[in-house]
Amino acid sequence: MSLNRCEQLLFEYVQGHADERQYWQDKVRQIVQSAGDPHTVAVTLDSALWEYYRERGNVVPVFKQTIAREGLKRVSLRNLAEYWVRVWSAPRAKRSTSSPGPGESMRP
Repeated sequence: MSLNRCEQLLFEYVQGHADERQYWQDKVRQIVQSAGDPHTVAVTLDSALWEYYRERGNVVPVFKQTIAREGLKRVSLRNLAEYWVRVWSAPRAKRSTSSPGPGESMRP
């Protein structure tokens, strides 16, 4: 997984702060449960992460420095969003089309 600089900064910050990590784990699981559709989940989480980045930019020195150096131009946080969905949510059941399940019959 390749993360851009902004995503990497968020990832490292959240990994280094247990309370923040717990908050994001819970938020990811809640969004996955309520949205269902993987595209909607990624878009919703991307937006939430951007708002979080902006908010942290007002109080956390490393975020302040990065914003002062690079500006506050909107960047995609979708890779990080999709990564966290994969690692923090229950895996989705895969549908098998090759053979019928118990109690099912194959129909042409």
